[in-house]
Amino acid sequence: MMGKKKLPIGVDIFEKLIRQDFYYVDKTGLIADFLRNWGEVNLFTRPRRFGKSLNMSMLKAFLEIGCDKTLFDGLKISQETDLCEKYMGQFPVISISLKSVDGLTFETACTALKSVIGNEALRFSFLSDSVKLSHDEKEMYRGFAEVRKGIFTMSDDMMPTSLQNLSALLAKHYGKPVILLIDEYDVPLDKAFQHGYYDEMVSLIRSMFGNALKTNPNLYFAVLTGCLRVSKESIFTGLNNMKVLSIADVRFDEYFGFTDDEVREMLKYYDLSEHYEAVKEWYDGYQFGNVSVYCPWDVVSYCDSLCADSDALPEDYWSNTSSNSIVRRFIDKANKQTKDEIERLIAGETIVKDIKQELTYNELDKTIDHLWSVLFTTGYLTHRGREGGKKYRLVIPNLEIRELFVTQIREWFNDIAVSDSPKLDQLCEAFPSKDAEKVENLLNDYLWNTISVRDTAVAKEKQENFYHGILLGLLSHKENWLVKSNAESGEGYSDILVEVPESRTGVVIELKYAQEGQLDAACAEALKQIEDKQYASALKSDGMTTIVKYGIACYKKHCKVVIV
Repeated sequence: MMGKKKLPIGVDIFEKLIRQDFYYVDKTGLIADFLRNWGEVNLFTRPRRFGKSLNMSMLKAFLEIGCDKTLFDGLKISQETDLCEKYMGQFPVISISLKSVDGLTFETACTALKSVIGNEALRFSFLSDSVKLSHDEKEMYRGFAEVRKGIFTMSDDMMPTSLQNLSALLAKHYGKPVILLIDEYDVPLDKAFQHGYYDEMVSLIRSMFGNALKTNPNLYFAVLTGCLRVSKESIFTGLNNMKVLSIADVRFDEYFGFTDDEVREMLKYYDLSEHYEAVKEWYDGYQFGNVSVYCPWDVVSYCDSLCADSDALPEDYWSNTSSNSIVRRFIDKANKQTKDEIERLIAGETIVKDIKQELTYNELDKTIDHLWSVLFTTGYLTHRGREGGKKYRLVIPNLEIRELFVTQIREWFNDIAVSDSPKLDQLCEAFPSKDAEKVENLLNDYLWNTISVRDTAVAKEKQENFYHGILLGLLSHKENWLVKSNAESGEGYSDILVEVPESRTGVVIELKYAQEGQLDAACAEALKQIEDKQYASALKSDGMTTIVKYGIACYKKHCKVVIV
């Protein structure tokens, strides 16, 4: 990394990124395309971690009065001299992010919202002394920005008109209309839905947005971003001037996420081109409009890991940055047909679904079909084209998200198993008791009631890992047993080793995925590997006096268990 620009891990402030010499993938073409064709209210919907906040910060840095024009030297927008002359540094800009508006109660969330608006108002402290404003208008401004004991004292009555009134004060001071930027507009609704005060939050946001976006004579234009396109009836009632630019729209499709050329260029810059195939397999595959894009957060995070360790393996960066409760809720509601469709997706297949891109949060649980739509709009699924109307051919975009689905399914399965404690006890006790028939019957019952990983387009080791994870979770039910996964023993690494202290019994388990359903052959291969690699040696060294060796073969929802 000597002499190279820093990788912008978690940096979403444009000015900071440029000034402090971070690597920047030039997305300023968005400014030019947008300024040539904007609506009065513009909504961009994209999944999280695809550069929404950085692009909003970029717009603010370009448009706001008093901006540092040198920030854009050498970037694409600097070549658009007419647009720069007309728009650059020409407008008062109100820029807020609602991603921190959270709380277990409506009152707590309101306090957070007052803080967001109050902190933005503090940026315009000159309004309190502006000769352009009346005494009453100055007092109104102080009502937004006043802080006591670290808490903004804005009254509840002021909140619905806060953005409208703040824009009126700025417009009067500057003699110019205001640009309003609202990032992560849907987060307060998502949090309210989770915590049980959805109706109250919808009412507040509807009033704020109605006043600021619909009946605001001082608005030049507004830009909003979010993950979901919340229905007009929910918070945009009567707002007929909104231009929605979703992940299915071909406009601005290359400006959120990294294109293939941009990823190749980044890897080349950091001398990491040899890792291109791994980066593509793990983090590419999202279809926005007509462009296939990578998740920027993942690419930057993995490049950072590789710069520190050239042997670093790809991992799940995207889903670890937020809750994956939507996937879990979806799986919990799965019926037999839905489970089959999830299996097909994990196997790399395509399913065709009607997608409703405009929803209210309280509609999500009404039908399983709505959850397909949410998985699509939030980035857990992407599309490979349409089949007429609103029907899309849905797929899992890449290996990272596929691993997430498999992990969530395994956790869901283990939770179901743990809830049936007596049956789980029987399964566990059957292993040291040398009862292969009972192990096989009970394990088959569990597999039949969950989701397996189909063999189509899935590497053998991935198939085995899925069943390995399930069995490991089931055996971990016995808290006083020592259960080891991929433990070094003999001349290799055994899949699972179990030590049962009360009987000093050691259990060796080798799992195989039975290609084309050849269960007997796979079991024989597993037992041979146990003997050839001497997997029992570690158990003997630990003082286990009885050793039981199991070869287990799995195929879809079936298994066979043999014992030595």
